[in-house]
Amino acid sequence: MALYITSLNSGSNGNCYYVGNQREAVLVDVGLSCRETEKRMLRLGLSMQKVKAIFISHEHSDHIKGLPLIAKKYQLPVYITPGTLKNGRLLLENHLVKPLRGYEPVQIGELTITAFPKFHDAAEPHSFIISCQNVKVGVFTDIGCPCENLVRHFKQCHAAFLEANYDEKMLSQGNYPFHLKRRISGGYGHLSNRQALELFKAHKPAYMSHLLLAHLSKDNNCPDLALNMFTPHAGSTQVTVASRYEETPVYAIKHTGPNEVIVRNYLPQPQVVQGVLF
Repeated sequence: MALYITSLNSGSNGNCYYVGNQREAVLVDVGLSCRETEKRMLRLGLSMQKVKAIFISHEHSDHIKGLPLIAKKYQLPVYITPGTLKNGRLLLENHLVKPLRGYEPVQIGELTITAFPKFHDAAEPHSFIISCQNVKVGVFTDIGCPCENLVRHFKQCHAAFLEANYDEKMLSQGNYPFHLKRRISGGYGHLSNRQALELFKAHKPAYMSHLLLAHLSKDNNCPDLALNMFTPHAGSTQVTVASRYEETPVYAIKHTGPNEVIVRNYLPQPQVVQGVLF
């Protein structure tokens, strides 16, 4: 069974990622308004009725901005840690709040969602692996450093959203104050293009069909720069930049083993899509 994935938006102006099969789906983070989330899903031919739960990575506003309204409107359970709930000052209906614990799988229909801790300047930040049968998709953004947890899970993925937040030279020579530059590039900030590329080169499984570069900085990165760094090393993996202004296409991720040929599939689109932190 395939997993269908898209980035509805990726960046400091809002993050929201969709992963689902033919019957059910989940959202990881809801940093867009409810209305904008609905509009982008509609353009992609995706139904909010398939979304069965929301998983929250951490409490920064670009990941939770639209959460209270969309959870209430669709009565969606929200899997969130106590620290994230408290520090995000979120007003959620009690019956919608579900506990999120690292390494404890959550079953949503045929989807299995497993969170694991990451390094980021938030209360209880987590990354996610979403799996269905033998297909695994990772959501790895807002990461201070590529720790062993990240490496171990990245090596299992058929597709992944991977942060490539900043270009080291652009950040160094840019106008950000020193304390913010240090925060971004420190062990609890964000992954640079170089760090993300090193992870990709060293640990990409042979069967990874798609990599979506995520959470690119508006001021300290350039989509073409990031993409051009990865392309020579991509091999059979399709590398795409997840935009901070619009949704990506929907990609169908299927199981491929070490000896199988990667086949890229896409959901048919009903129409052509025209095109806070750091």
